[in-house]
Amino acid sequence: MKPQALQAQTLAIRIEGMELTVSALYRPGPKEPIVFLHGFGSTKEDYADIVQHPAFDGHAVIAYDAPGCGASICPSLDKVGIPLLLHTARAVLAHYRVERFHLLGHSMGGLTALLLADELKEAVLSFTDIEGNIAPEDCFLSRQIQEYPASDAEQFFADFIWRTGQAPDHASPLYAASLQHKVRPAAVRGIFTSMVELSDHGELMEKFLELPCRKMFMYGASNAGLSYLGHIQANGVRLAEIPACGHFPMYSNPVAMWQAVAEFIRHGGCQGSE
Repeated sequence: MKPQALQAQTLAIRIEGMELTVSALYRPGPKEPIVFLHGFGSTKEDYADIVQHPAFDGHAVIAYDAPGCGASICPSLDKVGIPLLLHTARAVLAHYRVERFHLLGHSMGGLTALLLADELKEAVLSFTDIEGNIAPEDCFLSRQIQEYPASDAEQFFADFIWRTGQAPDHASPLYAASLQHKVRPAAVRGIFTSMVELSDHGELMEKFLELPCRKMFMYGASNAGLSYLGHIQANGVRLAEIPACGHFPMYSNPVAMWQAVAEFIRHGGCQGSE
């Protein structure tokens, strides 16, 4: 059977006095929607291959480019940061009239998704967090805004891309190669600064563990040394280690990623440890 295609849509959303143009991929369906929030330097297309996996047939699907990223347009890039990304997520859910849904976020999107789930509580059936920030140690990319200060946004981003391209982690050169096409440099400082602030002072771990939905934390095998993995597992979070992978399972091992997500969502929306 031919997979049901995602529809490319453009949403006009007004937030904090700004007119945003949000580029989205959407598929209607009778089953609970699955909402995807991409990471920094990525786009909604990270999740387009969901249509290739029959396990998700029937589920509505929503993925979109965050402000300052991909094909979305934000008129005031200096206002882009996690708070604006959170407002955007709420607006997109309202546009599609989503009441209950499965939530998946990667990295920056995982942090935004955590704050969204903390606000919406029972509306979230399950939360798959792919190396989203829940502790200060997770700022290995975003903390570079402090470690390599630069007054010029273009220069900071160019240097960031170079460093990322030289990193030995799985898929880092691939990820770095498209960064300049996926993020506006003027949005980087606000995103990174807010991510560091929230990771250091936002009580993210407490928020994560207190979510009433089922939770899965996915990480690449090369990041199996994260200090908190045992702690969150002991508190009812399912762990999904993706082999031959670092921070980007959708690039390094997408088959294993989609299998883990499908299995987790199939278990339904009630809390439980695995």
